[in-house]
Amino acid sequence: MGHLLSTKSSLVPLIDRLNRYPIGLVDSAKLREILTLLFTEQEAFVASRFPLHEATARELGDLTGLPAAQLHAILESMADKGLVMDLPYADQTFYLLVPGLIGFMEFTFMRRKPTLTAPVPVADLARLMSDYLHENGRAGQRGEFFGSPTQLTRALVYPEHIPVSSRITAYEDARRIIEEADYRAVTLCYCRHKKEHQNQPCRKGAPVEDICMVLGEGARFLVRRGFAHELDKAAMLATLERARALGLTHVTDNVREQPSFICNCCRCCCELMGGVQAGFSDGIAKTPFLAQVDETRCNYCGACLKTCNVKCIGLAADARTLPKDARYAGVDTSICLGCGACIEACEQGAIHLIPRPDPRTPPKNRGRMFARILWEKGRLWPFVVDRLHQQWLRLRGRS
Repeated sequence: MGHLLSTKSSLVPLIDRLNRYPIGLVDSAKLREILTLLFTEQEAFVASRFPLHEATARELGDLTGLPAAQLHAILESMADKGLVMDLPYADQTFYLLVPGLIGFMEFTFMRRKPTLTAPVPVADLARLMSDYLHENGRAGQRGEFFGSPTQLTRALVYPEHIPVSSRITAYEDARRIIEEADYRAVTLCYCRHKKEHQNQPCRKGAPVEDICMVLGEGARFLVRRGFAHELDKAAMLATLERARALGLTHVTDNVREQPSFICNCCRCCCELMGGVQAGFSDGIAKTPFLAQVDETRCNYCGACLKTCNVKCIGLAADARTLPKDARYAGVDTSICLGCGACIEACEQGAIHLIPRPDPRTPPKNRGRMFARILWEKGRLWPFVVDRLHQQWLRLRGRS
């Protein structure tokens, strides 16, 4: 399998296929090394032949030309690794190729012992993934992930801190999202697990275990394949409260209907928070609120600076010339997510939320969100053509 590292053409079909998703993977030597560790040569071939939507084993057999027994074994191996999702429906199983981000890169570190194609220390893979995600700035993977006007993820507000005159909808409330989900599970935090292998434990003391929340059909897959374990509603809500007590920011899909996850993110480990800190100020969709500091109460103790997970709080611009004992904090409103995590850190009661002047409504569902991102990146037409082609093939197969 090592020859894939030196023969770009061997990985091009897989990379090309992954780049037809709304969030693709920017080609580089580090990416090819990561893919080589995750995919066998046969798995890379099968993945490259996947349509842009779910497919049956029979349809994949037609696309790959592989015998049914051989293809079944490959698909089972890929599902066990989190490279494809197997989705039972009625009397059939459908398979869906998992994107790289958010997808199989996260799934890989949702286990204590990732399944790799070569006996490589997990720390090496953690380093590779971190280096890949951070290389080349806006021309690299961060630009691919955060650079679209429509974001893939959005922050959620701590509802107890919203202004008295305000209300939030169900899709803005983490508790309501959990309560309304038809299935719930928790798993490892991908980001903190990866950092753990780099000897960089969370400075907030946030846990690695049982803190990342997954919901719905995706959660069923992750539980079925050993990446997560099911929790009941009460236990999941207790996990949410534990995250709030640690000052973590809740992040979910940027959709109004059926979000599939809630991450509880810190400032030091989270790749999402890191992207905002690196200059992608709109890389995560914001809540309808902003943090505001009451300068008459603030004594510039620094507690909120240490708590803010996107580092948007600092010395107020108009307080820089004041004596030290008269200084107060200020909020960069272009960066603030409006999550409210900073409020409980302030013993002076100097921080509160105010309505954001230009709140944005998330897309209705993942289909519409993906279509927007594909349109913005000029990839929508190939997606539509693929869908029409696959529908024609299915209709022809039934005739």
